[in-house]
Amino acid sequence: MRTLIVWGVRWLLLVFFAVQLVACGGGGASQGEKSDIRVAGSSAGVTPFISFLQLQGVSVDQLASIRFEISPKPGSISKPVNVNYPLIELVRRGYRASADSLVVPVFGLYAGYENQVSLTLSFNDHSTQALSASLVTADYTDTAGNHDHPVIRKKRMATDGALGFDYFFIRSGTTTPVIIDTDGEIRWIGVGSTNSLSSTFSGNAFIVGDPASTKLTRFELDGTVATTSIASATGTAFHHNIDPGKQGLLVTLDGVIDGVKAIESSITEITPEGVVIKEWDLAELMARHMRNHGDDPSAFVRPGVDWFHINAATYDPRDDSIIASSRENFVIKFDYASGDVIWILGDTTKYWYSFPSLRAKALQLESGGLAPIGQHAVSITSDGLLLLFNNGFKSNNQPAGAPSGQDLAYSAVSAYMITPATMSAREVWRFDYDQTIYSKICSSAYEAPGKTFLVDYAVADNMTKSRLVGLDSSRKVVFDFEYLAFPCSNWNAAPIALDRLSY
Repeated sequence: MRTLIVWGVRWLLLVFFAVQLVACGGGGASQGEKSDIRVAGSSAGVTPFISFLQLQGVSVDQLASIRFEISPKPGSISKPVNVNYPLIELVRRGYRASADSLVVPVFGLYAGYENQVSLTLSFNDHSTQALSASLVTADYTDTAGNHDHPVIRKKRMATDGALGFDYFFIRSGTTTPVIIDTDGEIRWIGVGSTNSLSSTFSGNAFIVGDPASTKLTRFELDGTVATTSIASATGTAFHHNIDPGKQGLLVTLDGVIDGVKAIESSITEITPEGVVIKEWDLAELMARHMRNHGDDPSAFVRPGVDWFHINAATYDPRDDSIIASSRENFVIKFDYASGDVIWILGDTTKYWYSFPSLRAKALQLESGGLAPIGQHAVSITSDGLLLLFNNGFKSNNQPAGAPSGQDLAYSAVSAYMITPATMSAREVWRFDYDQTIYSKICSSAYEAPGKTFLVDYAVADNMTKSRLVGLDSSRKVVFDFEYLAFPCSNWNAAPIALDRLSY
């Protein structure tokens, strides 16, 4: 009797597990194995770097996501473009044409080349299907004669130090932003803009401000474009950077305040959709500080004149503050909520240092350190340092007879440790390329993963050339690309993770 009971229990357990396996798909082929999805065709995008693949099959309804990867050219060191779309994202963007068809935007293609694209289709049961396609693209010619034929001064080699990025984008004075890989190949460009100096990459799209208005344009990587405008009470046009803020993006706008032109002396935080979050009038902020500490601000704060020249800003979450770059004067940190000045770091031979209220907020730079001079592109590194491109160019708009500060013969990248408790600063490291390049205006330096860096000497060689340089974690040169420079046409550049992009 006991034997019969044991065998009965075993039989029931076998039936139970068999039912579970069938319910989970274990009793038959997976969705990926049964899939009838195929590549039915392709079409070209608005530039040769963008195409669209048409997928067909009733199994489309069982998809969870699609990943595409573009095979690198032979000899390439850059990692392949790799992008993942959840199905819901493709549906949201209108690429689900019917129940059994789906369009997949593919971007980051080589121009004038037969691109090999692999697709990984992931299904709801976690199974996958592999597809492939060959996309032949048209040639691309840069009408400005710039980005399509760089001079490779130093090619990236497999034996070089590792880089934390394989792609970067240039904020261009002649086109939309341009994505270039670390082999020097253009991998993306859009249409619809002839100036992207004020731009950033946010939410997997480029956000570009108009230099002639408050129009804000969103350039998706599939080539689609959407435009809105900022509802600023005082702003009239974008200039310089768009940088990361506390809740949104920090933009710099020219404007009119109390009937007087506010030239490059304000910061506005906006959402990526253009909604204003907060505004700082730097003329009012500086004047208030100077008056409260016994100075007459009228000799320093001069509305209607380019007295401040804000060119970059970044949010510091460690103390809820804004760090702003005044090309004419210094780097300044002020409280996000109140606007109270926290510290100032700059060349103490300049005019600003003659005012006691400003001098009282000056950080003491340790001996041997290079002070920020005409700097651009302030940011905070992964280890908490203040990073900037140190142009080395003196002030250009001080009152007649006022000291304009030092004027160097080279430019550098400087990283500082700031100690607010002692009001001191130390230049922790500096990269100056053996003092061989001078880029007096524009330019940038930004960190990538692995403490590697991208440097843009925007106006080298007497403002005729741009140099885009990649540095490994030891700050050794991994690549060095030279482009033509129509003043600030390659204004600023930053790494972009096109090898691991997810929607």
